[in-house]
Amino acid sequence: MSNAVLDDNRRSLLLKLTTVVAGAGVAATAVPFVASMNPSSDVLAQAEVEVDLSGITPGAVHTVAWQGQPVFVVRRTPQQIAIAAASNGGSDPEPDSKRALNPEWLVVVGVCTHMGCVPNKEAIGWVCHCHGSQYDESGRVTLGPAPTNLVIPPYRFVGNDKIIIGKV
Repeated sequence: MSNAVLDDNRRSLLLKLTTVVAGAGVAATAVPFVASMNPSSDVLAQAEVEVDLSGITPGAVHTVAWQGQPVFVVRRTPQQIAIAAASNGGSDPEPDSKRALNPEWLVVVGVCTHMGCVPNKEAIGWVCHCHGSQYDESGRVTLGPAPTNLVIPPYRFVGNDKIIIGKV
């Protein structure tokens, strides 16, 4: 065999070996990088929140934390249900029947859709005192700079006295 053939064989072998080592290096670098994009264990722990409804009296608001945000769970009175059903809201109309799986229970993320403040529960619904946004008994914006209704998180009933907020 001539030196030219040996050089071509050596060159081919070195090219293949370099390609394999580079591929392994890319894979070794990519695996931890991709794994770092997965949610952390504390976020996964907040993916679902179980709420016991048995201790909530009619007219009361129970606040729970879900994914770092307050969620208002409201047991509405018959009067509150009637008021909510009689209107479609203000600037972002939506029927109450689409906002509550069960008319007696309203579940909304307690963050103002204008600037992210936490509104207070009052007789008319919720009021965000930071910028004056008001929401009715169904969490629909009725007044102020808020562009949309309070967000309804994904939730499901798992019994007469228990809901799970999170994945449905």
